Amino acid sequence: MPSSSTYRKLCLTRQTELRGALTAPAPSGEALGLFLGQYAMLHSGKMNAGAPWSFEDEALDDLPEAGFRRIPPGGEHSIAWLVWHTARCEDITLNLLVAGSPQVLHRENWLPRLKVSACDTGNAMSAEEVAAFSAAVDLEALRAYRLAVGCRTQEIARALRPEELKRKVQAERMQRVWDEGAVVEPARGIAEYWAGSTVAGLLLMPATRHNLTHLNEALEIKRRLR
Repeated sequence: MPSSSTYRKLCLTRQTELRGALTAPAPSGEALGLFLGQYAMLHSGKMNAGAPWSFEDEALDDLPEAGFRRIPPGGEHSIAWLVWHTARCEDITLNLLVAGSPQVLHRENWLPRLKVSACDTGNAMSAEEVAAFSAAVDLEALRAYRLAVGCRTQEIARALRPEELKRKVQAERMQRVWDEGAVVEPARGIAEYWAGSTVAGLLLMPATRHNLTHLNEALEIKRRLR
């Protein structure tokens, strides 16, 4: 069986292939297939039974509670915050902006289970707020929320048609991001980035490249904490 490092290298290679397929002048159904294959590697094996490897599981499994909550010396994020941030960015963009559907966070009433009040992406949190969030969030619920977001993203991607990939983000959908407090004013830049994106662009960032970047960060934090 290939090593974890081999799978991580494969993940990077596939991300490059996916970018080429999604940014082509006329993306085909093959691009959506590449997305689903890459995406499956970035989420829990619970989402894809029988998958040979999961980057999420490598980064997050066998990690004690303190490891999830701790911000390493000189660091800005805890692993708990990274899981929240990636799940929130994906929930917001794939549901509100791509599908025009309610966020998983609200539709399934996750906030009481997560034991936090924040519902934005966390980009504008101060160091003190990141630490407070990391100490308070329910870790089991946090991973379950990320799994729920992942399953919903798969549903959305499987329902997409190739001709929809070049569709621009609709202004009325972008307004829902602001109306629901999914992005706060100090983090306006991320909302402006999304507003200028296409469906294909959001499948790249945040749904795959963003997850890949922060899973690498989580894995590095995990190594530093050992």
